[in-house]
Amino acid sequence: MTGRPVDEIVDIAGIGFGPSNLALAIAIEEHNQNLAPAQRLTARFVEAKDRFEWHPGMLLPGATMQISFLKDLVTQRNVRSRYSFLNYLKEHDRLTDFINLSTFRPTRLEFQDYLRWAARTVDVQVAYGTKAVSVAATGDCFEIRLSGQAEGVLRARNIVVAVGLSARLPDGVTASERVFHSHGLLPRLAALPPLRHNRFVVIGAGQSAGEVVGHLHQTYESSAVHAVFGKYGLSPADDSPYANRIFDPAAVDDFYSSSPELRKQLMSYHRGTNYSAVEPALIEQLYAHEYAERVAGTRRLFMHGASAVTGIDDSDGAVRVDVTHGPTGLTETLVCDAVVCATGFRPGDVRGLLGELTGSVAFEEAGPQVTRDYRLVPTAPLPGDIYLQGGTEHTHGLSSSLLSNIAVRTGEIVRSIARSSAAGTRAECAAERAGR
Repeated sequence: MTGRPVDEIVDIAGIGFGPSNLALAIAIEEHNQNLAPAQRLTARFVEAKDRFEWHPGMLLPGATMQISFLKDLVTQRNVRSRYSFLNYLKEHDRLTDFINLSTFRPTRLEFQDYLRWAARTVDVQVAYGTKAVSVAATGDCFEIRLSGQAEGVLRARNIVVAVGLSARLPDGVTASERVFHSHGLLPRLAALPPLRHNRFVVIGAGQSAGEVVGHLHQTYESSAVHAVFGKYGLSPADDSPYANRIFDPAAVDDFYSSSPELRKQLMSYHRGTNYSAVEPALIEQLYAHEYAERVAGTRRLFMHGASAVTGIDDSDGAVRVDVTHGPTGLTETLVCDAVVCATGFRPGDVRGLLGELTGSVAFEEAGPQVTRDYRLVPTAPLPGDIYLQGGTEHTHGLSSSLLSNIAVRTGEIVRSIARSSAAGTRAECAAERAGR
């Protein structure tokens, strides 16, 4: 941000620079390619992290994506884009080798490398290590106050908020050195004190919980791993072709046009595609490990179904975890070295970011009111539009916080901003002619 004229106003200020706003930056670049300089959209982004990262704490060895590589940053919007995953493979001389894998699902490690490659390659200004502290509306633009490596004020006609998700811990649980969310698994494990009890507890019933259990069981060969979840058994994720249509671009139109009652019904029907569900192959792998240990008479993997953690005491170099079995009411206490909470996420805090502007946009019980093109609905005059990438599951469906629809969504946002920008330019020209 250094060197930017104080009075410069950009068309788009992107708050956050994860995959969503990275895809937006690419969509802006491709929108501008065949336009005269005066018609191009201008944009700048701020990102709190010091560099581009994508779930680094869960880049477990061998872990693969849950979606096809074709749902990358661009392909569903522009199949000829140079920022596709396939072009990334070509530029890294791995296209033929990847084809020989006969899979649509690369490892997460490779997909993160793809995202970082795109972030390095796209022509965009990003201020890393910089937070958006507050947003205010002036007469002709938004003013975003920044802190960090790029302090000052970013002025923009429109804002696109993509602050991501925040980790959710179970009610009453406080994070500590030995109690933490799965989102930070790898660095938190690396920082653990030497193991004294050779026991881990994992809370949760989703894909992340299953992966954490498998990773701990494989990595710590002298330790027991206890999985605790409310379901009687782990549920398989529904990855069937018809169920996956809930992530199609057309499904966003259907969901948005549905009544609140039908939206809730559709979410209930299809939660198993994304929430509290585990890939069948991983379930089978975990069950096989547990069964083999039963045969051998040496147990290290324990599944506590229909159970809940009813108490956690983190003191004296150990974590004491009370696990209560729902059907019997019996409670056992496990003394362990660490508790990993694979308990999901909540949307980023839009209200906290907007601050004094919160009263100028409409909210309902489920969240902010959002138009089909992802704009917040104003209740008072604003100098421009505020768009959301994420936090719109209640209006746009399950793909709102996922990679599945990212390419199409960012294209829709760019088109919306471009239309507003063109309309504003025409209005300015008309006013100028009228004043002559």
